[in-house]
Amino acid sequence: MQDWWEDTFPKGKQMLTITDANEASVQIAYGEKGTGKPLILVHGIASWSYSWRHTIAPLAEHFRVLCIDAKGHGFSDKPLSPDKIGHQIIELQRIIEALCDEPVTIIAQSLGALISLALVQQKPELCDRLILINVPIFLDTLPTWWMQFLAYLPLEIVQFVDRSRLLKKTAPLARGITGYFRREVVADPALINPTDVYWITYPYIEMEGAIAKYAEDIQLSIKVIQGISSDPTNFIRRVRENLANTHNSCLIIWGDRDRWFPYTHGEQLHQCLPNSQFKLLKNCGHDASGSCSEQVNSALLDFLL
Repeated sequence: MQDWWEDTFPKGKQMLTITDANEASVQIAYGEKGTGKPLILVHGIASWSYSWRHTIAPLAEHFRVLCIDAKGHGFSDKPLSPDKIGHQIIELQRIIEALCDEPVTIIAQSLGALISLALVQQKPELCDRLILINVPIFLDTLPTWWMQFLAYLPLEIVQFVDRSRLLKKTAPLARGITGYFRREVVADPALINPTDVYWITYPYIEMEGAIAKYAEDIQLSIKVIQGISSDPTNFIRRVRENLANTHNSCLIIWGDRDRWFPYTHGEQLHQCLPNSQFKLLKNCGHDASGSCSEQVNSALLDFLL
């Protein structure tokens, strides 16, 4: 069977052991390509390193590219123990510190971009340049009805479905549904193809724990969103309040046809971040790196080089 990791990285899939936010030992899957200054790619929710499939090689011509699967995603461990709000920030920091001995460039998309922005605010010395793609910084609800459904579905039900391996038993149907819903994140449905759908869904069909951890992350997300206005310690609220004090060099990239988070959010973020640039991509949806890679790669290299 084809191995995407072996086809993409010289050493294939590598595993890094870190201590997670629960102080438990977990294994993080990552791939590495290229030499030079370290550059780390951070995916969004319900995604994994495959989302950067078109970006890795162009960047690796100039940088040491590190492409990670966050805990609970892709080929990384999916522990049963429940996570707490903001666990991804702690774990991203520990991944960077384990893999790099100098400040890194972070390129991050969607929820990964929000996590990266929060980390840079807390540990600005870890990162010299930050690139944020379609970041959910000014959202007031989950962007889709099916996320909202998962947010309130008892986690025990999701865990049962996960343990029963129902998606694996109905893999063609699961891929068909995924292909249909990808219309929400791409501007041109013609870009949806069976190969991408196969790899995007692979961890959720083949690996126990992936669906349960996804639902858990969704349920943590709705708690955060609901607490923005009422809780002074709220994760997103604190990120917003600290934007004016975030001075790392930053490029904000946004798709003009992002159905989840409108590009006006990107313009607003640009106004709040003092050392930022803003790049609007034409005819581009939420999954910018996967569906508008030529525009994304051009913007990245223009900024970085």
